[in-house]
Amino acid sequence: MLFRLGLATKIYIAVEAIDMRKGFEGLHGLVRDHLGQDPLSGHLFLFTNKTKTRLKALVWDGSGLWVCAKTSRKGPFSLAGIGQSAQHNDADRRVGDAGERA
Repeated sequence: MLFRLGLATKIYIAVEAIDMRKGFEGLHGLVRDHLGQDPLSGHLFLFTNKTKTRLKALVWDGSGLWVCAKTSRKGPFSLAGIGQSAQHNDADRRVGDAGERA
């Protein structure tokens, strides 16, 4: 079974790069402690590495947490315009100094 995103699902994108070795607990902690959100809310939380060639998603589907990863072999993911608009609302809380190491 795949997780579903409804019309009420918000998508939060961490502006700063994270250590992509983080798994369930690490991403759960970033959402709770640095983004100030509830990881079990059903909203989708996206994280990237410094070069934006890796993407990780964390989402609660009602019965458990999903962590999904995607790697781009054709260059960085395009997040154009997202950082600028996100900087003007509460969704843009800094992830901290958990920079990319891998």
